[in-house]
Amino acid sequence: MFATKDLTSAALCRISKLQFRLKACPLRTSVPYNLSDVKAAAKPFVNRSGGKQTESDLAVRTYLMKHTEVLANTLLIATGPAIPVGVDVQVESLDSISEVDMDFTMTLYLRHYWKDERLSFTSTTNKSMTFDGRLVKKIWVPDVFFVHSKRSFIHDTTTENIMLRVFPDGHVLYSLRVTVTAACNMDFSRFPLDTQTCTLELESYAYTDEDLMLYWKSGDESLSIDDKISLSQFLIQKFHTTSRLAFYSSTGWYNRLYINFTLRRHIFFFLLQTYFPATLMVMLSWVSFWIDRRAVPARVSLGITTVLTMSTIITGVNASMPRVSYIKAVDIYLWVSFVFVFLSVLEYAAVNYLTTVQERRERKLRDRAAREQSLPCTCGMSHTRTMMLDGTYSEADTNSLAGYTEAPMVPEEVVPEKQEHMVVHMSMSSESTATKKKGIRAFKKGIYQNTHAIDKYSRMIFPGAYIIFNLIYWSVYC
Repeated sequence: MFATKDLTSAALCRISKLQFRLKACPLRTSVPYNLSDVKAAAKPFVNRSGGKQTESDLAVRTYLMKHTEVLANTLLIATGPAIPVGVDVQVESLDSISEVDMDFTMTLYLRHYWKDERLSFTSTTNKSMTFDGRLVKKIWVPDVFFVHSKRSFIHDTTTENIMLRVFPDGHVLYSLRVTVTAACNMDFSRFPLDTQTCTLELESYAYTDEDLMLYWKSGDESLSIDDKISLSQFLIQKFHTTSRLAFYSSTGWYNRLYINFTLRRHIFFFLLQTYFPATLMVMLSWVSFWIDRRAVPARVSLGITTVLTMSTIITGVNASMPRVSYIKAVDIYLWVSFVFVFLSVLEYAAVNYLTTVQERRERKLRDRAAREQSLPCTCGMSHTRTMMLDGTYSEADTNSLAGYTEAPMVPEEVVPEKQEHMVVHMSMSSESTATKKKGIRAFKKGIYQNTHAIDKYSRMIFPGAYIIFNLIYWSVYC
């Protein structure tokens, strides 16, 4: 697969034996370039098992630091199985979750474990040796990177947070402290009653699964988190690890490790900032149903205020969210609340229109009744015979009494003229009194009927419908 320098495997093995004092050639070895000697590390030697440093330990350290040319730029020879590299991660902090950018920021300790027999040494005390980041630049280390990362960096305060520990048998521990910002594909269809699962992915950049095998060193126990980690808007429900192969059409298959964590959003913040204000605005719009329908300024101003407040709440929620193309759970609640508020304004428009029509009709009836009462009276006519309808008078005389109540027939000999005059006069006065009483009853009914029937029904329909909507909404999304 890889070939350079026209060197045979046997020659490479002899070079390795001379430089690294190997007892046997490894299955995979490297071709060293002519690099300058590694300078001595400023960090003093650390004896991990305690005890005094022997002259043999110091000699081994000097050998590794000054005379080892194990190389960052090496080419693997395609013989033998893939090099196993174990990985474990300790999550130090989960810094932020951004819904707008759909990403998260995490600080972690990333540790690699592998065996490089070229770094083995003889130690009388069987102690490991620890180095800082300067030796890392001179040896081969796994080229692990974060898939889908936007930004990442290794901490360098006060020095680079890199540690290399070498054991006598050639096992290597390579640890670094890194902060990474990676993409997280979030689904906001149930926002803010949602649960998000984000993933941090690790993969070798250059070496396929035939060359390097990445695996979790201790399974699920390879991932540890600090118990003090907390987020303001989320509850961390679960951390777990997975692994699978990733395929690239141009380069092949690669081992990929996954750090999965599940977050459930705290709802209390959104109850206070979104749901309660929206509910209060809807309930405030119902107050107009109890206000006199003739109080136009009061009911119109109340309706406009609630509509504008609902618009402000909707705008504020969407300003802190990405512009997704689907409907969120909070959108359903806010827009239904907005519809209830808007319908209360339309309800008063209907009430005001019907009230105007009814008052106009009653005004016409009152005007007609007034005109009928103001007709000229013929009660004072000199001819008393025109007051009595006995069938012996002309048709014109009969028509002149239209609208009057007919009096009972009384013989002319018996009833004097003055009595005939009074009969017609009393008959007309009785009808005039009945008309006046009817008009007064209609006027009183118009005065005391201040609430329209639509307002009465709205007082029950609007709250009932909104309660049913809330029951359905919270049963579906909770």
